[in-house]
Amino acid sequence: MTHNSKMSTLKRLRRLSHLLDNAIPIPGTPWRFGLDPVLGLLPGAGDFLGTAFSTYIVLEAARIGIPRSLLGQMVINILLDTVIGSVPVVGDIADATWKANAKNIELLETYWDSPQPEKQTDWFFLVWLLLGLFIAVTIIATLSLLVIKGFLAVINR
Repeated sequence: MTHNSKMSTLKRLRRLSHLLDNAIPIPGTPWRFGLDPVLGLLPGAGDFLGTAFSTYIVLEAARIGIPRSLLGQMVINILLDTVIGSVPVVGDIADATWKANAKNIELLETYWDSPQPEKQTDWFFLVWLLLGLFIAVTIIATLSLLVIKGFLAVINR
């Protein structure tokens, strides 16, 4: 991957991260949030959508050639974001402050700023890493939906 295409990719990922984590200012405060916590309001499906957008950032980072350790950190950030966001109401507020995508862009930029030799992406490792992430998100989304279903069953008695 050429330097210009890496810069173009990084710029695109910054914009996506901003949209997901910081695009919407809260009037009268220095705080911002993005679409990720808004998507999290959709039980089950919101977790999948947010994770899918976040996973795109990880895939593009892998294409650039970042090492396994950083890919692992990026996936852990996404997983924590999903776990935190799965708690009704409180989780959505916490999700707006965790900002996994912004953290992942910081990791990518830190790597980018320190000159390192080009590395071949370990796609096998990445596939297993992302498979584990999607299994965890599926479990979390299923549990969220079961809690909501149980809550509605109690209310409808």
